[in-house]
Amino acid sequence: MPRPEPPTDRFDELPELNGRVGAHRAENPRMRVGIVLLWSAVATIVLVGLGIFGTLLATGQITTSAPPGQTQTPAPEVEGVVDTTHPVLVLNATTQDGLAGTVREEIVAAGWADRDVTAGEAGSQDFSHTTVFFSDPADEAAAKGLADEVLGGARIELSDAYASVDADDVRQLVVVIGADWG
Repeated sequence: MPRPEPPTDRFDELPELNGRVGAHRAENPRMRVGIVLLWSAVATIVLVGLGIFGTLLATGQITTSAPPGQTQTPAPEVEGVVDTTHPVLVLNATTQDGLAGTVREEIVAAGWADRDVTAGEAGSQDFSHTTVFFSDPADEAAAKGLADEVLGGARIELSDAYASVDADDVRQLVVVIGADWG
């Protein structure tokens, strides 16, 4: 069945412009499918991204500013105190033989009782920095005093790796001699 012709109206009698007659019957411009799909994909990605960001912002999982009243203050520096009541275990973690005994003698000469300082070899010989380990934060001042005043600036570290508490609830300090000793 042939397509019916539209009724004639006043626009049919216009002079011919570029081969077209009747503005109401102009052809639809060609749509470029690739460009339409590209813009649709870009718009979808932007809207999804904004939705995710808005959701995270609304639920408080991200913030745009620091919470009021919360400022981070640095921990106060602990003053080192030489406390000879702490037993000390000296472990040699280097390849140099007899180093634990030498360091033990230095600690005893600094005021520790001979019976409170023991020396031995560590399980490995590749420890890089001489470190005083303590297992209770309350012992930090004693560890720092031993490290700075007696050992000449060794590191200190809070660790349960060498935790030992004797019957009188006295915690020991553990000196692990590293390759930097000397």
